[in-house]
Amino acid sequence: MNILITGIHGFVGSNIVKALSKANTLYGLDIISPEKNGVKKTFSWDDLDNGIIPDVDAIIHLAGKAHDTKNQSKADVYFEINTKLTQRIYDYYLASSATKFIFFSSVKAAVDSVPGDVLTEEIPTNPVGPYGESKVKAEEYIQTKCNKTDKKTYILRPCMIHGPGNKGNLNLLYGVVSKGIPWPLGSFDNKRSFTSIDNLCFVIQGLLEKNIATGIYQMGDDDPLSTNDLINIMCYVMGKKARIWHLSKRMMSFFALLGTWLRLPLNSERLHKLTENYVVSNEKIKGVLGIEKMPVSAREGLIKTIKSFENNKLIKK
Repeated sequence: MNILITGIHGFVGSNIVKALSKANTLYGLDIISPEKNGVKKTFSWDDLDNGIIPDVDAIIHLAGKAHDTKNQSKADVYFEINTKLTQRIYDYYLASSATKFIFFSSVKAAVDSVPGDVLTEEIPTNPVGPYGESKVKAEEYIQTKCNKTDKKTYILRPCMIHGPGNKGNLNLLYGVVSKGIPWPLGSFDNKRSFTSIDNLCFVIQGLLEKNIATGIYQMGDDDPLSTNDLINIMCYVMGKKARIWHLSKRMMSFFALLGTWLRLPLNSERLHKLTENYVVSNEKIKGVLGIEKMPVSAREGLIKTIKSFENNKLIKK
């Protein structure tokens, strides 16, 4: 296939290029346009209007403004990039000869916290903050137009994606654990879903190759893991003994409340985010792909990710 991919220089884009480049002809669309192995040519966003981008069979839209966990980004930046840029590339898709469009949204477009045990695609959207709100606005725009065409449109909502080259929150936890700093929240046995980049690439290939209905599909590994599980996996890869303190939940909640009053790093909001459950169902996407389980287990994917962190640390030395 001939495929146009936006945001090819990012973490996810780089991995998808590696997965698809052997059997397909790839073109890039990005704010920067250096050559990239596996990509025949990279275009700028201005090129959408001048007619020089070749005809393609499919478009994968990855480009976007990532969630800023430090809350330093202005709200309008999210809407300018995540919403308006998506509207622009989707309009281009509808006018093009391409027949498949894959948009990378996020589970945060659905809800910030999961009501009940498991998040499914049927839940009414209730995003919190400009990141999730800008993503759901983009989804809504696509949904107003996708049912008026025979072309296929897939809105993917992945949970936390990890793999070699990842620079997200998982790196922060790895940095703490690798220094031997004890984890004091061992009494909170939360469960969270993650997405291995290998499983994500597998799903992308399935959407491109199979005749799958237009729709919204969540993406995650089969098994959720607790923060304690993550730390144990990290220490297993590093050959260290896990230092997990099972301190009283009531005591930690008190310290977090105190932290809120004194504006300390550990406050009540951060404690909630660190210990909440966020389990995402992947049954719908597995059903349309005709599989019972993802090719890579959650543990296998995380071991591969942590090994890449270790290798990067050795290279820097």
